[in-house]
Amino acid sequence: MARIHLFEFEDLPWFPGLLRNYMTDFLQFLSNRTGMYAPMVPALSAMLGRLEEPRIIDLGSGGGGGLIRLNAELRREVPGLEIRLTDRYPNVEAFRYTQSKADNFTYSTVPVDAREVPVELRGLRTLFLSLHHFRPQDARQILRDAVADGQPIAVIEAQERSVPSILAMLFSPLSVLIATPFIRPFRWGRLLFTYLIPLVPLFVLWDGVVSSLRTYSVPEMEALIAGVEGKDRYNWDVGRRRAGPGAILYLIGSPKLREE
Repeated sequence: MARIHLFEFEDLPWFPGLLRNYMTDFLQFLSNRTGMYAPMVPALSAMLGRLEEPRIIDLGSGGGGGLIRLNAELRREVPGLEIRLTDRYPNVEAFRYTQSKADNFTYSTVPVDAREVPVELRGLRTLFLSLHHFRPQDARQILRDAVADGQPIAVIEAQERSVPSILAMLFSPLSVLIATPFIRPFRWGRLLFTYLIPLVPLFVLWDGVVSSLRTYSVPEMEALIAGVEGKDRYNWDVGRRRAGPGAILYLIGSPKLREE
């Protein structure tokens, strides 16, 4: 199945921030409840262990992603871990909620572009469920920027460009309807635009299907790396791992040590 780069509503500059936040809040809730990133904990812990200051710079954080649960798992292996949440469209209210769950979270209130990360934000750059938002030239620029700054990077996608993945997305409106009463912080507007005016389930359905159609395959992620200047200074690992009934696609790059 060829990659199709259709639009996602949450990417559109004119899309109401309120609805975007409700959508990303749902994704955060789902990823935390399912623990979908658990298979990547050993690899992320190993990368953080190589840093002088173990810090994650999370790019495209949306509503905080699944980082609340992932943070608890990582801190068992990396006690001094810090996590900074960033996004091109910062969901500050969601960031504050995430910060209230653990004392090692901080966040940026100003927009951060994953293609050109400010040099003062140093640490392991992570992109959870977000590389598919970028066209190939921009996705490659994200990798180039990390290599140019000498920072490690981990890209993790929890959907695939496949018929089973797309079919699973068709059930996402039902998941939104079931999950909404349990999403925090509680908002009456979330109920309004989920049940009375069901825009959130419809937008989540569209964006979910499009996310699958946009997702880079393992060979395509390898092709992105091939076009990165200075790629030979890094160790790269690209692959697919089982995660419950689904799978995780990942791309990991870390600077080579001197002895390597």
